[in-house]
Amino acid sequence: MKRLTEALGVLLEWPARRWAVTVGAAIAFAFTIAIPTALIPNPIFGRKIPPTWWSWPALIVSSVLGGLLVATYVRDPANDDDVANRRKGTAGGLLTFFAVGCPVCNKVVLIVLGSAGALTWFEPIQPVLQAVAIALLAWAVIARLEGERFCPLPSRVDSGNPWPDAR
Repeated sequence: MKRLTEALGVLLEWPARRWAVTVGAAIAFAFTIAIPTALIPNPIFGRKIPPTWWSWPALIVSSVLGGLLVATYVRDPANDDDVANRRKGTAGGLLTFFAVGCPVCNKVVLIVLGSAGALTWFEPIQPVLQAVAIALLAWAVIARLEGERFCPLPSRVDSGNPWPDAR
C-alpha cells in the first residue's frame, strides 16, 4: 500500500504535458485494441461472438494504465534505460488484445486450438489473461513512478555538465 501511495504522490507532481501525453496515449491504446477486436464495430474487422460484459471496463482500465506508463517515459531519452518495465507494459498491452478479442476470430488461437478449442479452452481463460494484463501494466507503472521518486534525474540547468556532482 505504501508503494501505491508514493506512486500516487509522484502523479500529483506531474506537469500538464505529462497528463496530455497520458490522455493521448490512453485513447490511442483503446483504439488500437478496440478496432481490431471489433469492440468498436467497423467494416474491416468483425466478431462472431459478442463482447463479454467485462470487455469495455477491462479495456478502459488497461488503456488508462497504458497511458500512464507511456507518460512516464516523457523526459530526456538519454537517461531512460528501463527495459524490464517496458517489457511488462508491452506484455500487458498484448494480453489485453487477446483477452478482449473474439476467441474464434483470432487466427493464432484458431490455428493452435481450432474453433472448438477456442471456445472450450481459450474463451474461459480470457478473464485471467485480462487480470494478468492489468497486473503487469500496474506493476510497470508503479515501478516507473517509484523510480521517479527515489532516483530523480539531476537538473540540466548547467548545460556544461549534466552531472555537476560527479568527480
